[in-house]
Amino acid sequence: MATVLGTSTAILASRPLVSPSSKPSTIPSISINPGQGYGRKLNGGTGIHGRKGRPRFHFAVTNVATEVNPVEKAQKLAAKESQRPVFPFAAIVGQDEMKLCLLLNVIDPKIGGVMIMGDRGTGKSTTVRSLVDLLPEIKVVFGDPYNSDPEDPEAMGVEVREKVTNGEELTVTMNKINMVDLPLGATEDRVCGTIDIEKALTEGVKAFEPGLLAKANRGILYVDEVNLLDDHLVDVLLDSAASGWNTVEREGISISHPARFILIGSGNPEEGELRPQLLDRFGMHAQVGTVRDAELRVKIVEERARFDKNPKEFRDSYKAEQEKLQQQIASARSNLSSVQIDQDLKVKISKVCAELNVDGLRGDIVSNRAAKALAALKGRDKVTAEDIATVIPNCLRHRLRKDPLESIDSGVLVIEKFYEVFG
Repeated sequence: MATVLGTSTAILASRPLVSPSSKPSTIPSISINPGQGYGRKLNGGTGIHGRKGRPRFHFAVTNVATEVNPVEKAQKLAAKESQRPVFPFAAIVGQDEMKLCLLLNVIDPKIGGVMIMGDRGTGKSTTVRSLVDLLPEIKVVFGDPYNSDPEDPEAMGVEVREKVTNGEELTVTMNKINMVDLPLGATEDRVCGTIDIEKALTEGVKAFEPGLLAKANRGILYVDEVNLLDDHLVDVLLDSAASGWNTVEREGISISHPARFILIGSGNPEEGELRPQLLDRFGMHAQVGTVRDAELRVKIVEERARFDKNPKEFRDSYKAEQEKLQQQIASARSNLSSVQIDQDLKVKISKVCAELNVDGLRGDIVSNRAAKALAALKGRDKVTAEDIATVIPNCLRHRLRKDPLESIDSGVLVIEKFYEVFG
């Protein structure tokens, strides 16, 4: 895998119809080869199945592949060119653990996000933001504020779902997966959405103004210094990430919209840790440290200087590596559903979790998902013990802490138990 790091620098008052240095301490190194294939076709038929006692809707999405006009495509291209350049993911040096956790979450968003903790100045924010260039394109309903999926009713806003049930044609476009930055000073109204006061005063109607959670649907929500974020905001984020829906109660109206996103948080442990209950909601945990090798440090400094001097030229020099990673991610996403994991390996994963006294079953679920995503990234259709050994420390170590005053284990305990169970 390429080297990678720099320095850091709704409207409807109803609920959704769907529910929401010794051997043990060494993590095996991995070699990732580009996979074959580049995506797959999606089925046109979809259906909504309501809860017991609610009506069921069955429909087929037809004639929805109406592409937007060339003018809109040109506008998107111009907007992309005017954006502030980001450091290329392929140019980041070291920090393989953090990079792997991010890639696995892009391949399988159901892993549940990643919490990145490490020293200041180790490139946490730079690495996360560099992920933007690697994000694949997805089908979205044109003009929809929730990035609704035209072929998945569970990822549709209420308005789009009504159009489909009424047989209306949807205009579909391809957009890159969205990455939304959540600033520390954001208010709950800005995050969840609020009433459009301007429309209320000028038109006398109650209108909903979507927030950051709506914008992040089917994308990535990044919170830098998440350990400094107000607890009530963290709870809102994690509840939405877990259920996949955001419900807003404002001024006598109730609005629900899809809010499925990859939650990525970063922080400095010197500024405090998250509560164990909140940490458990993050699928994976990555630890980053300062690079100690003098030659690598020099390389990082030189690469950053080159980028600051001429960002466009620097990004062009990594264009081939970036495209290779993009194709690899797209291939892994399309092949993920065909990856299998033996029953014996599943039992051993659960045995490791049980013997480490991990609360709940999130650890088991995430470990299985992450191992499958890694196998897909390597271009294989079967999970091996080595895949599990690579990802299981990141899936379990932040779930071992029972006392909020304890520090998070480095992963040694998890690896020791892994070798004990797997032999």
